[in-house]
Amino acid sequence: MARALEVSEQTYSRWRNQYGGMKADDAKELRRLKDENVRLKRLVADLTLDNQMLKEVARGNF
Repeated sequence: MARALEVSEQTYSRWRNQYGGMKADDAKELRRLKDENVRLKRLVADLTLDNQMLKEVARGNF
């Protein structure tokens, strides 16, 4: 199977372990959710930084 997909046995094994019982739609949804999670984490980090900067400015430490 790995040869037909033109990937290494190691990659195929990793995919099988990670996505073993999933259907294609489930795997796509998982990928979409992971991407959304990354986007939301970046937003939280940006907002946290903005909040910290505003606190510093409010204290007069600029």
